[in-house]
Amino acid sequence: MKKQQVTCKDVMHHVCESLGEDLNSTQCSAIKAHLDECTGCQDYFKSVEATIDFYRKYNVEPSKEAHVRLMQLLGLKDSE
Repeated sequence: MKKQQVTCKDVMHHVCESLGEDLNSTQCSAIKAHLDECTGCQDYFKSVEATIDFYRKYNVEPSKEAHVRLMQLLGLKDSE
């Protein structure tokens, strides 16, 4: 079986859009392998986790403008 190549951008989009996917799927296995090897993605997810924890701890609600800018930066559609 050929190993599937996954880029950091693939990982970010997949995690953001497919959180409900079976963790044993081929795609999730490829993502896990990528995250084990890619310090850039590891740092990215640590940063996201710290940001989410901060917002939850201090009950911060980002402005609509900040939300839109963040979604654009991540290359994701605004879900609102």
